[in-house]
Amino acid sequence: MIGTGVFGALGYQVAALPSGFVIVLLWVTGGLLALCGAVNYAELSAAMPRSGGEYALLSELYHPGVGFVGGWVSLTAGFPAPVASSALLFSAYLTSALQVTWPMGEKVMAAGLVTVLTGAHLVSVRASGRFQTVITGAKVVLMGGLIVVGMVAGGAGEVRFVPVAGDGALVAGPGFVLSLFYVMYAYAGWNAACYVAGEVENPQRNVPRALLLGTGLVMVLYTLLNAAMLRAAPLGELAGRADPAVVAAGRWFGPAGGGVVGLLVAAGLVSTVSAMTWTGPRVAQAMGRDCAALGFLGATTREGVPRTAVLVQYVLVLALIFSSSVEQLMIRTEFVVQVFLLLTVWGVVKLRRSDPMLERPYRAWGYPVTTVLFLAATGMIMGIMVKQRPDEAKWGAGLVMIGVLVYLFSKSGEGKGKKR
Repeated sequence: MIGTGVFGALGYQVAALPSGFVIVLLWVTGGLLALCGAVNYAELSAAMPRSGGEYALLSELYHPGVGFVGGWVSLTAGFPAPVASSALLFSAYLTSALQVTWPMGEKVMAAGLVTVLTGAHLVSVRASGRFQTVITGAKVVLMGGLIVVGMVAGGAGEVRFVPVAGDGALVAGPGFVLSLFYVMYAYAGWNAACYVAGEVENPQRNVPRALLLGTGLVMVLYTLLNAAMLRAAPLGELAGRADPAVVAAGRWFGPAGGGVVGLLVAAGLVSTVSAMTWTGPRVAQAMGRDCAALGFLGATTREGVPRTAVLVQYVLVLALIFSSSVEQLMIRTEFVVQVFLLLTVWGVVKLRRSDPMLERPYRAWGYPVTTVLFLAATGMIMGIMVKQRPDEAKWGAGLVMIGVLVYLFSKSGEGKGKKR
């Protein structure tokens, strides 16, 4: 979860929401919504512990076609886009920290990082898990250190974290919802445990635990880190910056210290790229096992690695790196992903009605309140995005339509094969 959003979103938020209280409220709101989603995903994943994420869940809940389109979105955007944006942000932080201009450009550097990590995840599932555990732990330690320094050292920021005149208008305005989109992108990944549920020991216990504890911990870290950065520097210095952590660290430690922190953040982003490189291909693998036309994606090596699926995602990530900016990837991806998050969470309601006797090792905490909150908030955010950013909505709709066509084509091919 910890990656592009928290290390890059603040710069986009402060211009529209020049208030410490409102921005902290923004991150708390996003975290609570993610928790509401996580408790519902936990119920579904415990009852249907199969790798593949939305693809597997939507296929069971509605129809294989719905699952296929959900998997198609994850395959083409839901994972490749965060990998690409995190790799691009890695390059931005590294360039800013070292204060150098790379001869071949930041995009080439981002592509190099993705290439190295893809190679690492082609080795074995066990090696991938150990590698991910180590670098994730290092990233959490880094964030904790920045929070402690920020709270002790303070800085030149002039924001206040209690409500002041004008904050109510900011919360009620469209800028809050638009900024919430960046926040939800930062929390993207709260559902990642269900993508590898089939490879987890005792998934009925451990997948819900991963979803809930992981989301809760990240919410605390995100909120405190953004508060620390807001305290460090004036809003004018943070506005529009893709590397607000470097700006804040420069205030705490001076230019040299800011460079060191930039290097550490860049190193932390390696974990995010690695995590998505590991979990994303499991969607393609599950689709390949179920769909004859995509059967080549389901093959695995003797070590259990879905090699072809990993390489397909690698190619898609490279295409996005060289064709898009970080902000474009954030907005476009999050909009279309929210559609299938909404459908999946609604599946909790549907399944309780259609199969009340189904064994549920975990039941969504706070149901139906948490379910309704997530559905209502997600629907409102999507509605405002359609009005405020119609181009991104059209991009998402186009991706869904392509997925529908691919599904129909694949089923048509299967039908012809059976006739022969």
